[in-house]
Amino acid sequence: MTPEIADAAILLAVGLASGFINTLAGGGSLLTLPALIFLGLPGTVANGTNRIALLIQNAGAIAGFRQQKVFPLRASLLASIPYMAGTVLGALLAVDIPDHQFKPILAAVIVGVMIVIVIDPSKRVRAPQGPLSLRRKIVISIGFFVIGIYGGFIQAGAGLVIITLMLLAGFDLIQTNAVKIMVVAASTCIALAIFIAHGQVNFLYGVILGVGSATGGWAATFVAVKKGHAWIRGFVLVMVVIFAAKLTFDSLGWHF
Repeated sequence: MTPEIADAAILLAVGLASGFINTLAGGGSLLTLPALIFLGLPGTVANGTNRIALLIQNAGAIAGFRQQKVFPLRASLLASIPYMAGTVLGALLAVDIPDHQFKPILAAVIVGVMIVIVIDPSKRVRAPQGPLSLRRKIVISIGFFVIGIYGGFIQAGAGLVIITLMLLAGFDLIQTNAVKIMVVAASTCIALAIFIAHGQVNFLYGVILGVGSATGGWAATFVAVKKGHAWIRGFVLVMVVIFAAKLTFDSLGWHF
């Protein structure tokens, strides 16, 4: 197997796994970002390239949720507008950060998100379902703006925070996943345009990764409606520990 074919196979496999993870829970970028860096991309370019995969993946997931007739359009629009505004700020910060600073930041983010996965607040936090009151609209708008800044900057793990916010606002897990996919898809278009304008995107790697991600995302929508996301936590934890360790060692100048 040539190095090019091996790289493509790795990207497809990682994309498939991340598509499942992102659609069912969130945190798939914790796999894709380190994988892109492992294949030789600078951290900042990996961050931009990952947005192509996210866009393709979320298009497949949206199609799957629409096919399942689970798509709360009103809530999606309410969340998308402030999230996209925050995304612009976050992406502008991300394109200017030096590569040697990005890797330790990513390693710290991975560890932080790993803690969130272990705690799994989406299982513990619930609010009664009800109409979209003014208070709920304000909470959603402010919350999604803040998360949007983070999502524009690095994206990895943003889906997990979105899930917690939506459950706090009184949505069920199926609606939450559908809204999360729509919000991330809309904001990814903006972030990707910023990364492209700054020359921080590898289109070939992004498209290959996106094909795998879209397949995993589309398939996972059928699982999401029936099972939720708890069963993938063990797999995610193992992978993020490995990748966090690698990024930490790389940032210290050690390699393995």
